[in-house]
Parts: sequence; C-alpha cells; structure tokens
Amino acid sequence: MRDWLVFACVFGTLPFVFKRPAIGIFLFIVISLMNPHRLAYGAAYDFPFAALVAGVTLLALLLKPRPRHLPLGAIGVTLLLFIAWVTLTSFNALQPQLVWPEWQRVGKTLFMALLTMYALDGEADIRALAWVLGLSLAVYGVKGGVFTIATGGSYRVLGPEGSYIEDNNSLALALVMIAPLLWYLHLQARRRWLRLGMSAAALLTLVAAAGSYSRGALLAGGAMLLFLWLKSRDKLRTGLAVLLVVPLIYTIMPEQWFARMQTIDTYQQDSSAMGRINAWHFSINLASSRFLGGGFNVFTRDMFFLYAPDPLNYHVAHSIYFQVLGEHGVVGLLLFLILLGCAWRSGTRVIRACKGEPALRWAGELAAMIQVSLVGFAVGGAFLSLAYYDLYYYMIAALVLLEKYLATRRAGASAPVPASPSAQRIGAA
Repeated sequence: MRDWLVFACVFGTLPFVFKRPAIGIFLFIVISLMNPHRLAYGAAYDFPFAALVAGVTLLALLLKPRPRHLPLGAIGVTLLLFIAWVTLTSFNALQPQLVWPEWQRVGKTLFMALLTMYALDGEADIRALAWVLGLSLAVYGVKGGVFTIATGGSYRVLGPEGSYIEDNNSLALALVMIAPLLWYLHLQARRRWLRLGMSAAALLTLVAAAGSYSRGALLAGGAMLLFLWLKSRDKLRTGLAVLLVVPLIYTIMPEQWFARMQTIDTYQQDSSAMGRINAWHFSINLASSRFLGGGFNVFTRDMFFLYAPDPLNYHVAHSIYFQVLGEHGVVGLLLFLILLGCAWRSGTRVIRACKGEPALRWAGELAAMIQVSLVGFAVGGAFLSLAYYDLYYYMIAALVLLEKYLATRRAGASAPVPASPSAQRIGAA
C-alpha cells in the first residue's frame, strides 16, 4: 500500500512540472530530505525517484524557456569551485573504487542546489521553498517527539532506514537545523490553528532531537536556541518558548539520557570520543601527506593503518570539518569554510536590506532563521560526518534566492515608469 501511495504521489505530480518547473524542484527536495520511498517495503524502496524527477525538471526548463539566470555571486562561485575541486580530488583518490558513487551523490546534491538558485525566483517561490524544507523533515520531528514523550525517552529516535539521516546522530542534526525554520513558519502563519501547529511541531522536533541521544545535538541545540532568541523579532515570545524546552526535556528524559550527556565532560574516558579524536588525527596526517587529500570515503580501516595514530581504533570522521580535510585536503576545507562564511554574510545583507521595510519583514525573518540553522550545522557538524547534507545546501540556495529577489525588486523600483499613451500624445503636441 505504501509503495503504491509513493508511486501515485510522485507520478501524479510529474505532469504539473511541465507547467511549472518549480514544482519539480520542490518535489525533488521532498524526495531527497523526507525519503518517502524509504518508508515503503516493496518496489518503491529502491526506485530512482530523485533521478526521474531531476530529469523531468530539466526537460521542463528546456521546454518552457523564460528569462532566468544563475546568480554568480560569492556563494555561486565558491560552490562551483568546490565542485571542481572535489572532482579533481576524486580523480586522484587513494581508493578509486569507493569514490565515484559518493561523487555522484554529492554532485547531484550540489547540482540541484545550483538548479534551485537558477529555476526559482520571486516571493511566492521562496516562501514555498521554506514550507517545503520545513515540512519535509517536520514529519520526523513530530513523529520522533511524540515517540519520545510516549516512551519516556527510553529508546533512541532514528531516521528512515537506508536514508542519509538513518543514524540517530545524523537525524538529530537535521532536526536541530529544521527547528528554526519551523519557528519561522509559525511566525509567518496567519491562521491561528496553523501558528499553533507550527509551534508544536518546532517543540516536538527539539524533543525528538533530544530523544536521539546525540551529544552533538545537545551542543548544537544549545547554540541554536541561543541564536534563535538573539535573532528573533519577538524576543519575549521566543524566550518563553525556549525556556519551555529545557524543563520539558528534563521532565521527559530518563536517567540513562543524563548519564550519556554527562560524558561530554569526561570524554577522555569515553572510547567513542577518543575514537573520534583518533579519526581527526587521521585527517590531519592524511592532509599533511597529500595536498589533494584522500578523496571521498577515504575513512576506511585500510587507510587507518597508514595514517591514524592508533590504526586499530577505526572511526568515520565524525566532523564535517575533518571529513572535508581528510577527503579533499586543506584547499577543500578552505572552500568549505568560505562557503559557510559567504552564506552567513548573505543572510546579514538580507536582514540589513529588509530592516525598516514592513513589506520585506518575511524575507528578513527567513534569512535570520536560516542563519540560526547555520549555527546549528556549524556546531553540531563539528561532531558528525554530514558535510554534504542536502538540507545545508538548500538553505544556502534560499539565501541566494532572497538576495536575487531583493536585487530584482530594487531594479524594478529604480526603473523609469513609461509614460501613458495620453501623456505621450500631449508631449507630441
């Protein structure tokens, strides 16, 4: 039944993509973030929905031409350079047999982020993008939050099997990143029931992140909540919501959760933490030995025997920064950090441009909440291997679209207004 439902929803939406290619972008994002096919058990589980939707969207863009452009500002240029660099490192990888499947997946993610910047424009598209991003992961936030409350936090919250967020740590970071966007949707909702629904979804999403038992999510969530309050327009209401989260989690979670969180202070005695530090030293040693790094998926047992201080203590990178450093060297890490910095600066420019403009309040608040999500990604990502997570790049695309929209709006306001026919006749006389 689930398989047929997924097939019906995807194939039933495809005809509308030819009428409005933006629908194809939104459908692709839902598939890549929500992974609805991974909730099925039959033919839909491994069906290439993402590739199909991407192909149809590209065809629709070709068949329905209109004036569009890819904003090649600092973000666009840095992203293109990053794509070129990881391709170069892939051709010089230590383990070529492991590189190209991951290069294909990452390339698809970055290409669709660029396509999002190119294909979408205007206020309606940007608002729709915010809803699509938020609701695609709110499903797991609400579900996980209810599950955590119902079970008293006795079990870990996991993502859909076979997806990029299957692991509890990966899902936790995704939920921390999406919570500010759900709060933005709460602020923007006009109907009371929708405002209440979005605020409840944001709260349950944070409970679900705690229910993942991810220590990285605890640090990321704390930093995110602080910036959520700092960036919020209504600091009183936001502050009350933030203060509600802490006692709620404290009441729900069992003793075993607190015991795990306390190991942050005693990481020297935790084998998992020490394994991560060993993996970080592996990245440093590898990047010091090879200018191009080791290529995608270089964190393997065989490579640990060559570059890790403790060859037997094998772990994946467990850090977006050391992941990129080990796989793509110092240059790759610099490009990755520059992209993050450019995204933050883009959000700041949007917030500044919208200040004092009631008609643009929605855009300024969206940029602020995306910045809060970036804080969660930057802090939580320091302990997780999610450097190429789709959500991060779609949020960057949203910032580019906001600047694109503001530039178009300014250009329209400064353009000379053509004279009416009657005025032209008077001038001619």
